Amino acid sequence: MSGRRRRRRATGAALAAVLVVGAGATAGVVWFLDRVDTPSVQRCAAELDGTSWYLTPDQAQNAALVVGTTVQRGLPGRAATIGLATALQESRLINIDYGDRDSVGLFQQRPSQGWGTVDEIMDPVYSTGKFYDGLVEVEGYEELEVTVAAQAVQRSAFPEAYAQHETRSRAWASALTGHSPGAITCELPPSESEAAPAGSTARDVLVERAARDLGLPGDALRADAGDEATNAVVVDATALPLAGELATWAVAHWAVATASVTGAEEVRAGARTWSREHGTWSVVDDDADRRPEGQVAIVLQ
Repeated sequence: MSGRRRRRRATGAALAAVLVVGAGATAGVVWFLDRVDTPSVQRCAAELDGTSWYLTPDQAQNAALVVGTTVQRGLPGRAATIGLATALQESRLINIDYGDRDSVGLFQQRPSQGWGTVDEIMDPVYSTGKFYDGLVEVEGYEELEVTVAAQAVQRSAFPEAYAQHETRSRAWASALTGHSPGAITCELPPSESEAAPAGSTARDVLVERAARDLGLPGDALRADAGDEATNAVVVDATALPLAGELATWAVAHWAVATASVTGAEEVRAGARTWSREHGTWSVVDDDADRRPEGQVAIVLQ
């Protein structure tokens, strides 16, 4: 047998061995992948002019508070954009307990600069309120660039940095103040992973959060006796200082943005329904399922 033929046979045997091992490895990979629970994407988005601007669920529920505070106070949408851009730059819109020097919280306010105690500033309601207390004192802030308005309140060492968050903030501010129906969506895990605090029900959590973020009184949220879902709550959006459809969608978008906290399974507004199962808004098929303007139904876990 020639050396060339021996080499061919050796090469063929080696290739066959590689194919066998490769096939086994592939089967092993398939077997492994079939048995590994790959984590699902968890994110929320606000759409503006055809572009989706993403936040994490934690950022989204903080955004709901920041914008909801402007709704409660009757401030213009520009205030919401400025507040979100500021918090995104200062803390990534996460309520952190650390920062430059003694800065803490959503807006990285410093106790040594008179913003309050650490405990007070770590309360996102307090820190958000303090930011807007300062903003409304800035003359003509509605007409100022985000960088100028934010800097007038924050006194940051890097004021131009606020500008990079303006478009994302405008998308979320616009949606959370009721514009563009169906603009906010969230992709979330099953709500079984969330639970109300001891001694509380899911409805208690929702009522408390609606009062905190939007200033809605408890009697604006009632059980939906006509809904087949056993844990459905109807929110009277007309209690907000917004008009008509804006009020409806401000509540609906807020409900989706805070679903990671409240455990909301579905949100129903007008002819649309957002569900945790699908993560998007869909149009209802039956006219009987449409919600009247001014009402938002939230189905809890």
